[in-house]
Amino acid sequence: MSKKLFVGNLPFSVKSEDLKQIFSEHGEVSEAAVITDRFSGRSRGFGFVTFENDADGDKAIEAMNGKDVEGREMTVNEARPQGGSEGGHSGGHNDAPAGDNANADNGANGEAGDVDYSKAA
Repeated sequence: MSKKLFVGNLPFSVKSEDLKQIFSEHGEVSEAAVITDRFSGRSRGFGFVTFENDADGDKAIEAMNGKDVEGREMTVNEARPQGGSEGGHSGGHNDAPAGDNANADNGANGEAGDVDYSKAA
């Protein structure tokens, strides 16, 4: 079975091919990818390496976590599954129909916004 590793704090000069070469001394790497910004194409400073087998992945974590690469100390650990609802943001989507102010504070509690417009001229 394969093992996917997260590699963080990479120098921005490291490319996917470099990452594969760096980790291949610890076993057969089936995939290595440095994550880049979709607009600028610049490295985001982290990537993923997938080993063909778990034992090689474990060896690589042991050997490479904390290793200095071009003046930066890499963080290497087993990658967590993508997705989930841990942290992040909710996306700001409101399912209330347009014009529905059910979630708005209309001053019903006597605080700001409690204005009687019936006495306005």
